[in-house]
Amino acid sequence: MSLLLLHPVKHYLTARPRLLIAVGAGILAYFFLPASFSTLMRLTIAWNVLAWLYLFFLWWLMMRAQEEDIRHIARIQDESASTVLSLVSVTCLVSILVILLELSTVKHLSGTSKVMHLVLTGTTLIGSWALLPTAFAMHYAHLFYRTRAQPELALLFPNDLRKPRYWDFLYFSFTIGVASQTADVAIGSSDVRRIALLQSVLSFIFNLVILGLSINVCAGLLS
Repeated sequence: MSLLLLHPVKHYLTARPRLLIAVGAGILAYFFLPASFSTLMRLTIAWNVLAWLYLFFLWWLMMRAQEEDIRHIARIQDESASTVLSLVSVTCLVSILVILLELSTVKHLSGTSKVMHLVLTGTTLIGSWALLPTAFAMHYAHLFYRTRAQPELALLFPNDLRKPRYWDFLYFSFTIGVASQTADVAIGSSDVRRIALLQSVLSFIFNLVILGLSINVCAGLLS
């Protein structure tokens, strides 16, 4: 039993140290914040620390990785790819609930305190929204290089691109997040269609919430 428990821990330490560092930083932020802060504010700040730190790690990795690096990352992270993507999706959706609860407290504040809460809410929303397509881009890269030897490629890039880098997957993922379409990149497998459908639905929810919150915040500032 102990060996079964140690295996996933060892795997995450080897394959996803950046995620563990970000989670650890978020937990430390929650417990080291002043006790005078409300639980909701401490959770919001802790989520910001986790999300923005993990975003920094992922983008730093993506900007520097070559094709061989992507293949290696896809291979070592394959075992936990779906689990991590599911966790990121769920926590991003939960962050929406935290944002709604945070905005409900803003109505009773004024001055600098109100501005600080609005800024915190904004950074939470932006961080959560950016984390979602970034995580999906990583997953698309894993699917592409994991199934590359198969007859059908997971994604079909223009000009018959066979060695896409993370920029190409980020382009595909953020196009879905922003415009709810796949632009000039075609989907070549059912697995990617399912993932793209999930991302489209989650992105629609996020964009709808952003629109609604923007109207709500503007109305609150003008009132």
